[in-house]
Amino acid sequence: MRKTILFSALLILSMATQAQIPGAIIDVQHYNFALQLNDIDNNIKGQATVDVKFLKNTSTFNLDLVKKNTEGKGMLVSSVTEKGKKLKFTQDSATVKIYTNAKTSSLHSYKISYTGVPADGLIISTNNFGHRTFFGDNWPNRAHNWLPCVDVPADKASVDFVVTAPDHYQVISNGLKIKEQQLPNHLKLTHWHEAVVLPTKVMVIGVAAFAIDHPGDAGNIPVYTYVFPESKDAGFKSYAVAKDILPFFIKNVGPFSYEKLANVQSKTIFGGMENASAIFYFEESVTSPGIEELMAHEIAHQWFGDGASEKSFWHLWLSEGFATYMTNLYLENKYGTDTLKKRLIADRKKVLGFEKKRLTPVVDSAVKGDYMQLLNANSYEKGSWVLHMLRRKLGDDLFWKGIQNYYAKYRGSNANTDDLRREMEQVSGQDLKPFFNQWLRKAGHPDLNIGWHYDADKGSVSVSIEQKQDNLYEFPLDLAINGEVFHIQVKDKTTSAQFPVKTKPDAIVTDPNVNVLASFNIVAQ
Repeated sequence: MRKTILFSALLILSMATQAQIPGAIIDVQHYNFALQLNDIDNNIKGQATVDVKFLKNTSTFNLDLVKKNTEGKGMLVSSVTEKGKKLKFTQDSATVKIYTNAKTSSLHSYKISYTGVPADGLIISTNNFGHRTFFGDNWPNRAHNWLPCVDVPADKASVDFVVTAPDHYQVISNGLKIKEQQLPNHLKLTHWHEAVVLPTKVMVIGVAAFAIDHPGDAGNIPVYTYVFPESKDAGFKSYAVAKDILPFFIKNVGPFSYEKLANVQSKTIFGGMENASAIFYFEESVTSPGIEELMAHEIAHQWFGDGASEKSFWHLWLSEGFATYMTNLYLENKYGTDTLKKRLIADRKKVLGFEKKRLTPVVDSAVKGDYMQLLNANSYEKGSWVLHMLRRKLGDDLFWKGIQNYYAKYRGSNANTDDLRREMEQVSGQDLKPFFNQWLRKAGHPDLNIGWHYDADKGSVSVSIEQKQDNLYEFPLDLAINGEVFHIQVKDKTTSAQFPVKTKPDAIVTDPNVNVLASFNIVAQ
């Protein structure tokens, strides 16, 4: 990874172009958000410079921005200009329509001046110690509550944040801090620049009184801790584990994409939010016994979700399922296989419990608007389980090779489920469509009745496996009999097999190594 402030324009252009969804009119190349914050009220002043490449001839295009509502929250645009010339614009509840004549492949830069109180997205509040804070909290598409942008994961762009705020605050954001300047009237300007293209969901600022630590580096990547001063002792100690987590993913997945990694105590509606190079954690995380697990999850997102982003939220498992399983793999590597098994058992229980409440596939195209509902056990634990079963199907070497190839190809761009499948097929030489379809595009799981009978004369155990659910699955199943593991390939409504044994077993253990996402009912006959 090059620690340069600027990538070549050609590289940024090519990566951003790859990220577009069909039918898009524009491809944002770069955002510059100049923001003014104050301590008198929650009103912010902004000037966004949006550099755009047009993908088709047009006389208008839209940017997402929530308009000021009857409660006084939202953003009101005062002007839109190009090269100093005022342009006609209209603003409705969620968008700004800009009138401009543009031709395919032409590049334009627009300045949007606006002001208002964020309805969401930028959380302006006080922390547990009563101190005022400002934290971006954009997932999934809440950035346009405070930033004029294309608020979908498919349009990735580089970004600058230039924040003017009272000088008793520190400012953290994506990328490198390239300027910090004292201004009159006890104000300070802080400029952060991120050269790597990002989806808007992970473009943020954090503004608060921080205690800052530099616990170490991972190769050439500096790792920082930002915590509230009152949390300094606990936070510096607990957050330092990040420098040990980062090398695992660099070694096994690929290069870290960003110029630094900052772990930030914050105000967020989530336990952790994987903002690129500036991860935000909930306030109590500094004393949480699960901080290592949480940090591993959010750091894994720097590769999956941030670096390689989903093309649409229907494929959220490529972000959350990956982060969940990569956490399991990190903990397995550090603490052993038993830790992985315990976590998989707990995750399986959670998936089966969720299905009783809501039976939907992992790739859930029925969700049209409220993407928060996708933050569920399908996207996280079932997605993780699918990766675990894929690992067992391919073996560790091919699995990691496929993951590395997938990340290398879609780093700085976007992918969907079929893109991952094709990469795994290429390294394995296998047709993985049936595997991906049954586990990701169909709702449910194998629900098995397993009957067994010991025949003393033959010295064998007969096993009959019935799939109770309507959609039949094909998968390998292990059975442990008297300590010996036997393998069965299940694919039909009923599968039968016979295994030699020396003595009558007291019981049969199903899936002893925890490799199948299924439910089991075992009966001795």
